[in-house]
Amino acid sequence: MIFILFIISCTSNVKKDTTVKENKAPIVIVIQPFDKISPILIDTIYTQIKRINGRTVLLKPIPLPGTAYNIERKRYRADSLLHFLHRMISEDSVIIGLTDKDISATKNNIADWGIMGLGYNPGNACVVSTFRLNKTNLYNEFFKVVLHELGHTQGLPHCIQKTCFMRDADGKNTTEQETSFCNSCKSFLKNKGWKLK
Repeated sequence: MIFILFIISCTSNVKKDTTVKENKAPIVIVIQPFDKISPILIDTIYTQIKRINGRTVLLKPIPLPGTAYNIERKRYRADSLLHFLHRMISEDSVIIGLTDKDISATKNNIADWGIMGLGYNPGNACVVSTFRLNKTNLYNEFFKVVLHELGHTQGLPHCIQKTCFMRDADGKNTTEQETSFCNSCKSFLKNKGWKLK
């Protein structure tokens, strides 16, 4: 199943299982920047994710695959980017692609819908774009969307708590209202080996 963090909306029908009591070793998180995204932004995200999961690896930037580009809309298809990223890593890893280019996915009967991020739920690949984020608060918003999509790869659905990082975008960019993972989402991720306060 694919989850999308839309600038306008996204939905979930997966339920959280917070009954897991056994802590697991964290997965390896592989950060794959695509060309032209800010090196300072990349380093900031890497440092922040490394605090949550010490098994985080930063790769060198690579070009976006031309096969994912929609010439008509001048956007990259996020589902194609996930397929591309998915093939780069092993089963015990999750890869997150970072870009500043516009990305899109199909939503209901709209074939090319602009989004901030997309991730498999659960799965081993997600992608996040700065394109639709507020440039005056870019680092903070970008980090929240990165956490949101990584949360989906771990099996978290959208959360009903308005201040939770896993909140559904529900028609707009809600990152300014998000302050942390709620207790339920935090517990779920801690059981996956995430280091969260």
